[in-house]
Amino acid sequence: MFPEYRSLITSLKGHDIQFDRLFKKHNELDDKINVMTSANGFDEVHIEQLKKEKLLLKDEIFVYLQQKVQ
Repeated sequence: MFPEYRSLITSLKGHDIQFDRLFKKHNELDDKINVMTSANGFDEVHIEQLKKEKLLLKDEIFVYLQQKVQ
């Protein structure tokens, strides 16, 4: 995610509580989506909802990173 900010992400991880919270939540959603899609009889509507939430978090992370660069 965001290779152009890789070094900034590395420096923020473990040192910025807000970034850690956003990044952790994004990864948890990603893991949950992966588990649900690999299960038999998964709920497509719920997965789509999780994907939208994950995308919103990704947007929030992007804005956060941009603010840190400025």
